[in-house]
Amino acid sequence: METRRESTPQWKTTIIVSTALKNHETSRILGGQQHRIRFSDGVESGAFIFPLSGTAFLLVEPEDVPGRLGESGLLERIDKFVRVHRNSFILLYAPFNGRRELEILSDIQHRFFGSNLRVLPVRSYAEMAKGMLAIAKATSKPHADILCHRMSLVRAQIIERSPCWEMLRDIL
Repeated sequence: METRRESTPQWKTTIIVSTALKNHETSRILGGQQHRIRFSDGVESGAFIFPLSGTAFLLVEPEDVPGRLGESGLLERIDKFVRVHRNSFILLYAPFNGRRELEILSDIQHRFFGSNLRVLPVRSYAEMAKGMLAIAKATSKPHADILCHRMSLVRAQIIERSPCWEMLRDIL
């Protein structure tokens, strides 16, 4: 008897991508996975925007910072990006994690500490695409609702089965 495993349909979404990334490897990876890619001159150069999840990613590569970080104009680009996008991420492409890449990472983290910006170092374009899709999927409807529901079930089970909670209930 042959058992067939039902496969869940692959998640597909629309991604607005900066026209500057039209021939970029990450755009090809996302397009190859059948996502709807819309190129736009109206978004920040180097941006990937997932409208259904409300997340935006800005790609920063080492060549974007030819000299000192403060003199490159990158901090101003990032600042504008953070002001425009509520749920924003910087994708710092650092395939070798050399000293220069770590300095750029540290400077960006210090400058935007306390903001809604998250910095994600990535080593490859395939890893970058996979990470963006995982975050976008987890924050989009209905997946975000499903995750919240599952988390509330887990919380209820922990409270129900925890010896600490049982002890507290007995005391009260």
